[in-house]
Amino acid sequence: MSNEYDVVVIGSGTGGYVAAIRAAQLGLRTAVVERAPVLGGTCLNWGCIPTKALLEHAHALKVAQDWKEWGLTIGQAAVGIDMNQVHARKDKIVKGLTGGIEMLFKKNKIDWIKGSGRLAGKGKVEVTEGQKQTLVAKKEIIVATGSTPRSVPGIDIDRKRIITSDEAIHLKEIPKSIVILGSGAVGVEFGSIFRRFGSEVTIIELLPRIVPVEDEAVSAELEKAFKKQGIKVLTGTKVTSARASNNAVDIEAQTADGTSTKFNAEYLLVATGRGPVTAGLGAEEAGLQMDRGYIRVDRDFKTGVAGISAIGDVITFDQPGHPQLAHLSSAEGIVLAERIAGKEFRPINYDQVPGCTYCDPEIGSVGLTEKQAQERGYEVKTGAFKFGILARARIAGETEGFVKIVFDRKYDEVLGIHMIGPRSTELVAEATLALRLECTVEELVRTIHAHPTMSEAVGEASHAAHGAAIHA
Repeated sequence: MSNEYDVVVIGSGTGGYVAAIRAAQLGLRTAVVERAPVLGGTCLNWGCIPTKALLEHAHALKVAQDWKEWGLTIGQAAVGIDMNQVHARKDKIVKGLTGGIEMLFKKNKIDWIKGSGRLAGKGKVEVTEGQKQTLVAKKEIIVATGSTPRSVPGIDIDRKRIITSDEAIHLKEIPKSIVILGSGAVGVEFGSIFRRFGSEVTIIELLPRIVPVEDEAVSAELEKAFKKQGIKVLTGTKVTSARASNNAVDIEAQTADGTSTKFNAEYLLVATGRGPVTAGLGAEEAGLQMDRGYIRVDRDFKTGVAGISAIGDVITFDQPGHPQLAHLSSAEGIVLAERIAGKEFRPINYDQVPGCTYCDPEIGSVGLTEKQAQERGYEVKTGAFKFGILARARIAGETEGFVKIVFDRKYDEVLGIHMIGPRSTELVAEATLALRLECTVEELVRTIHAHPTMSEAVGEASHAAHGAAIHA
């Protein structure tokens, strides 16, 4: 039967398409059901890639604005930015990458079924929109439907003045003012973008500190950097109402001391997290166990219903929880495809998943924070080193931030590495490998770091952890 496959994947985001490719590589006949007109899901089309393109433009503008310092001959006119060109380049990058996934599907003989997938029982997926048909998965159905921006009670997203990241990436004009609700990765990245482009930016966070999943020292450093850039930061603050008009949003909030404060801005960007995409999936009818809309799975990604597994942003399980990260979804897709193909299943260690936030300055982190390590009963020690001491950081003109190493005093094992500063989203790769290999601080000390590089901050932080930083 032409509609019979070994594996049927619902969703083509970073979890779904990677799972499909790996399954096909292992000899499994594979189909992907995707209702969007393009492959790649949120990350490629509306999330990671377009936002990072905007951030790269913001960085280019930052350099150009300091043209005298860099010896550029731009001239006396004020340096500005052409948003039409910004979006044209961003869209070109996205289009090229989505086309690349289509080529990979053809190369690996993966069928793209255009439509919405619904679990129909007994290994069947009903395509309810688009190319209507019923698919049969002989081995496994993989649910990888991802997530979508969510709001908070009392705030209605009209997608015109009260917007999500989906609308923010397409704004053709630079807002004069924008209030951002939420200081996770999405919130602080757009804060960096719009502030650099020239907007008046206010970030409101309900919790006591911004980027609350990061080490407390990183949060403090980012808040200091943001205030230096002119970004207003309000923590411990709850937005109680937001009313949109034709050209602005009136916002009321209650600050940490109980004071009621009013704001008026051209836009309110709601960046309070993402919720699972399960509407119309037929998950409950199929017998899947749900938790606040998420699909509950075990560490093998099994749903409890034979022949149905799930990965990525749509899943949940017990502690330590499930981060919504594109690269984690891809890793899950690979190990799941290998399990389905009968290969050795190697569980993911969720303490070793790197996190990257591409604000200015960048944040990279992996492993336990100092507080988390203490809560787990380790005898914790730390070492830190500031980027500003490095020659490479001074050459680049990016001297904010530090690298912090969290380790166990008893065995010297590295438990976490947290950094904020230039190239941190690249440097975290070394940190992730260190945790993967159960590296000790002594081994990092003895690892030669090239000079002059940003990576020297990791080496120097390890020296500092043993009380003997060379350049501090």
